[in-house]
Amino acid sequence: MKRLDHQIIYDLIPKESRVLDLGCADGSLMKHLKQKDISSQGIEINYKLTKKAIEEGMNIVQQDLDKGLRDYQDSTFDYVILNKTLQATRNPVLVIQDAIRIGRKVLISFTNFGYWEIRSQLFFKGKMPKSKDLPYEWYNTPNIHLVTISDFETFCAKNNFRVNQKIFYNEFLTLPNIMPNLFSPYALFVLSQ
Repeated sequence: MKRLDHQIIYDLIPKESRVLDLGCADGSLMKHLKQKDISSQGIEINYKLTKKAIEEGMNIVQQDLDKGLRDYQDSTFDYVILNKTLQATRNPVLVIQDAIRIGRKVLISFTNFGYWEIRSQLFFKGKMPKSKDLPYEWYNTPNIHLVTISDFETFCAKNNFRVNQKIFYNEFLTLPNIMPNLFSPYALFVLSQ
């Protein structure tokens, strides 16, 4: 696989699982999961991405996650994925509560805004940082809830979200759990009820 985040998620999900990918973009992660006979469904707000994925045979619905997932019954899926999606939602608490309600486990990955390279851009340039995953200007970014690993850990504790596993990584490899808030550009948390 070209993307390490996709490989990590692929490795975490057992064969023949039922998966809901929230903010699935063009469905590329779902395509990889099919190799393990994983039954997946996606939700994407962007019409063009949804249309492209449907044309490629993916099971995707165009929907706004911030309006909730009331149409899904409890424990419908084994895994719910929010791969670099949570930061673009208006109500992360509602989205995670719904995800935990409808899935046995929830995989949430995000760009760590506490990473040293991002901090140094803010410190030395005095401007909002930009990176491969955060390429936008402050005024046109869809990422409205930038988060650090420390912030997310506190958020989970405050909202009683059980953290089962944490994986820290960069573009090429997983990283040891040594000051991840400073040294890891990305994080993936596995949550459950």
